[in-house]
Amino acid sequence: MKKRIMALFMCGIMVVSALTGCGAASTGEASAASDARGGSTADGAEASSTPANGGDEGTINLWAFTDEVPGMVNKYVESHPDFPYKINSTIIATTEGAYQPALDQALQAGGSEQPDIYCAEAAFVLKYTHGDMQDYAMPYKDLGIDIDNKIKEAQIAQYSVDIGTNTSGDVDGLGYQATGGAFIYRRSIAKDVFGTDDPAEISKIIGGGTGNLDKFWEAAEKLADNGDAIISGDGDVWHAIENSSEQGWINDAGQLQIDSKREAFLDISKELTDKGWSNQTRDWQDAWFADMKGEGSKPVFGFFGPAWLINYTLAPNCGGEKTGEGTYGDWAVCDSPVGFFWGGTWLLANKNMDSAKVSAVKDIIEWITLDTSEDGLQYKWANGTLNGEGGTKDSVASATVMEKSDGSLEFLGGENMFEYFIPANEYANGKNLTQYDESINMAWRDQVRSYAAGEKERDAALTDFKQNISDTLGIEAAQ
Repeated sequence: MKKRIMALFMCGIMVVSALTGCGAASTGEASAASDARGGSTADGAEASSTPANGGDEGTINLWAFTDEVPGMVNKYVESHPDFPYKINSTIIATTEGAYQPALDQALQAGGSEQPDIYCAEAAFVLKYTHGDMQDYAMPYKDLGIDIDNKIKEAQIAQYSVDIGTNTSGDVDGLGYQATGGAFIYRRSIAKDVFGTDDPAEISKIIGGGTGNLDKFWEAAEKLADNGDAIISGDGDVWHAIENSSEQGWINDAGQLQIDSKREAFLDISKELTDKGWSNQTRDWQDAWFADMKGEGSKPVFGFFGPAWLINYTLAPNCGGEKTGEGTYGDWAVCDSPVGFFWGGTWLLANKNMDSAKVSAVKDIIEWITLDTSEDGLQYKWANGTLNGEGGTKDSVASATVMEKSDGSLEFLGGENMFEYFIPANEYANGKNLTQYDESINMAWRDQVRSYAAGEKERDAALTDFKQNISDTLGIEAAQ
């Protein structure tokens, strides 16, 4: 492993000491998102955890892109003193696309230093469960997990199962979080404009659960009349549109296709700009964070997002730490008009691992992704007790766990967020992804911004998008 890490260093990936504590959520689609959520900001790191008995059976190699999953595994080792293996964690951030090539090389190289457990996030997970690197994944059933029954018992959100299921129908990966999206709004603005801040009523006003954005845009008109923006920038609605579309970016013939809902994002972005329904910010930039504090050019009503957006983005950027400071305590969660998810981390096992490790790898993965007991990772994660009382509560993969957990947050005025995130996770669609989404989405949003800003015509934006994908990925547009 030392030789491999040194090779990565020589390729420009800095190696530093790992942060071994369990960090904030690693969900998201870009390194900026991971950094904002408190994940490891190191470009590369190596750390180990040794059980109380010394780990006489050898070493399990874990690869991840933040310190979050390594922190979870360390907690498992701490709480299971008879666990027979040491854990060697390699952490390489997704910055500048560093993680995937390094992981691929390590999987392909094989040998005693190959990853036994590895992580993939939503932006590129299909490469490892459906795509070019799927052959390295060991189905959970081959680990010895009673996968079908465990998924039913845990009530794992279907979108997450679909993403982790390979083309033969076997589950290769599952996560610990559920990232189904809701609408997260300012209570004070809701009262001022709509006369109520009740989540059930606001859901009706914005068309929660209707499957379209018609009532949402009606609400935008009313908010605009009051001098408010319904969202901060077009990125705040993009994830809802992207994941509610019927088709992914690539058709069965391997050609680029543009779903009608995704194409409509061109017009939505332009309307947001022309009608003043947003502050025209870009996600993960200073102006976006300023809107969370209520310090933007216009007050912003809300943001589409999962629980991690509340915990690791809105809360740290709200301008306060208790009710009455900044916008802290002035937020609530209601149903999204359309179902979507945003982000997530899936755990996979290497089918080429030493067979002696399979049982131990099974125990770790099952504890993180499927254990619904109060001693499992997900119960501790949902209730904020993994590192002791008073930690961050999060939406987890198991609805069974959330149903018996307390998701109330002072940041949300005491609301139990699980009441809305459980149905949000069921509402999400995981069948419209491709392994190329990260690159295609970046190119698409660049063209949309150019059109919305009046820098090019609509047809030119579509033409330039198709040409870009042809030039960069070698994928031609369907005729």
